[in-house]
Amino acid sequence: MFAADGSDAALVSFLIYTAAVFVLAAMSNRLLKSKSFLSEYFLGSRGLGVWAFALTFAATSSSGGSFTGFPSKIYTHGWILALWIGSYMVVPICTMGFIGKRLNQVARRSGSITVPDVIRDRFHSPLLGLMAVSLIVFFMSFNLVAQFKAGSLILQTLLEGVTLFESTADGLASAVAGIPLLSSAESPEYLLCLLVFGVAVILYTTYGGFHAVVWTDVMQGVVMVLGVIIMLPLAISQAGGLENTTKLMAKMTPPRVSAPDKGGITLTLNKPREEILRIDTGTWITDEPIPGQKVPLLFRVTKSAIIPAGKTTINEVKVLQLTTLEDIQRILGRKESEKFLDDVKVSNIDLKAYAYGESGTQQGAYVSGPGPSPSSSNGFLPFSLAISFFFMWAISGTGQPANMVRLMAFRDTKTLQRSICTVAIYYTMIYFPLVIIFCCARVLLPGMEGESDSIMPKMAVFLTENIGMGWLAGLLVAAPFAAVMSTVDSFLLLISSAWVRDVYQRNINPEASEKTMKLLSYLATFVVGTAAMLVAVNPPQFLQDIIVYVGSGLAASFLAPVVYGLYWRRVNAAGAMGAMIGGFSVHLAMYVTGYFVNGSFFKPYQLFNFDPIIIGLFVSFISGFVVTKLTAPPSDELVQKYFYINKANS
Repeated sequence: MFAADGSDAALVSFLIYTAAVFVLAAMSNRLLKSKSFLSEYFLGSRGLGVWAFALTFAATSSSGGSFTGFPSKIYTHGWILALWIGSYMVVPICTMGFIGKRLNQVARRSGSITVPDVIRDRFHSPLLGLMAVSLIVFFMSFNLVAQFKAGSLILQTLLEGVTLFESTADGLASAVAGIPLLSSAESPEYLLCLLVFGVAVILYTTYGGFHAVVWTDVMQGVVMVLGVIIMLPLAISQAGGLENTTKLMAKMTPPRVSAPDKGGITLTLNKPREEILRIDTGTWITDEPIPGQKVPLLFRVTKSAIIPAGKTTINEVKVLQLTTLEDIQRILGRKESEKFLDDVKVSNIDLKAYAYGESGTQQGAYVSGPGPSPSSSNGFLPFSLAISFFFMWAISGTGQPANMVRLMAFRDTKTLQRSICTVAIYYTMIYFPLVIIFCCARVLLPGMEGESDSIMPKMAVFLTENIGMGWLAGLLVAAPFAAVMSTVDSFLLLISSAWVRDVYQRNINPEASEKTMKLLSYLATFVVGTAAMLVAVNPPQFLQDIIVYVGSGLAASFLAPVVYGLYWRRVNAAGAMGAMIGGFSVHLAMYVTGYFVNGSFFKPYQLFNFDPIIIGLFVSFISGFVVTKLTAPPSDELVQKYFYINKANS
């Protein structure tokens, strides 16, 4: 998609960016030689100032979902996503303001380095600590794989058209042929990007530890907001302004799509070819208009297909069909710059309309609530789910162990107070502009629903090519790449610290030397990252849905026991365990039920039409309260330690 000079510039930008990351890791590694290893490696010696603390907190939360899954949902459902994400602006107020100072105090008082450390020491229960470790590893493993996929897709778009990249991918395909796991990757380009991204992030996180993560987060946080600021005016101007964008979106109707298991279209070549014909994802196909209409039918391939040499016909090709006249005309008007398959006939069209916003009959679905939905007759965001997601983002952010680790690392109360305002402003500068940018993308790049997880880098390339500045795409695509990298490194440290500190040192070898702990910390970070990278070779289909599942599941499991532990003297280990198990079990049960009722694990059963986060939190807090009241209170010594602290220690 790049011009030659743009491709080269994008590659150079990526190499410079990666080099800067490794320089920061090397500088951070030098700090490990002069300070307590575990405290420095996993918490940065609890000395983060305002900018470091605020930007590492913001960058960790602004994951691959923010720049991959979230734009995908905006593109797919329209303006309603402003309401869906609206409460994210108050996440820092809830997270930092509600538990920040108290959690930092408790962690310093107990000498805790990890979240399971805090839970184990606050309740004086090794079993509860191990349960916390198990849940963190379970949920973060899901999320880590999704982030690796996001980073690889972004990098693949960035390097598309670079000669060196394409030739290397071809060579890699030959090298891994016959290797069971690697040869099954969805494409050699994806596999190469996965390996490059994975090796880079694993090595710098393993080598530099927490400070490497923090300072790359600071750099990445700046890159993210700059990318959004640059894209916003480009998107608005090229879409003809917000008024024009909204008018065009009001005329749009959702595409007709192939069912996952069956259906599609039959393609017949005018004559057989001597070589295999590969029909790539994103290829456009036209056919004669139906009787009574003048505009031809227009389809976009959503899953690659192959017509063998000498054959002319292939059945059930997965496609989507554009149904909006303006979108069809826009694509046909730039046919020379798009990938079209000519000399082919279309027959046996078997496509489904959206369940809400049905093709051709419900104009305006993209500019009003609840937004179009391919599977739900209630639309994307009915009122009860809008309430659910207000709690989902604001409250579940408070229950994320990755955020809690950051709250254990800031320097003082003044740092916390200033950071709350900084992060709230930062989120506002990120999320609301993203809604505008990718509503404009619906107008500029129609038909991307089948590959909407890549809409952010595709949009960056499109916008910069139109102004003759393809080199700028390298900077814009660095924004989502930075978001993914900053999240992956934080999750790697969270999982490795759980294994090394909470399993090995606290339960197997309490007298382990610093040299042993250092070696195991490096090894655990490297092994966890490598395992996630290998699983991501065959990535999950969904990205934002995985992130929602993990975020809501962690909140349902951790928020109640942590809040009770910080603020309720009466709570005991049994109550905390009841809250953790109750929230996790109910939340998981609703997702498992969704698998049987709705046909997908990531379409959970919604009791009273509420998201599982609401039910999970309710059950978690209630079960924790009831179990606490039915069991013996904690010892006076434990209460004295955490609720009667001298000001000098606070």
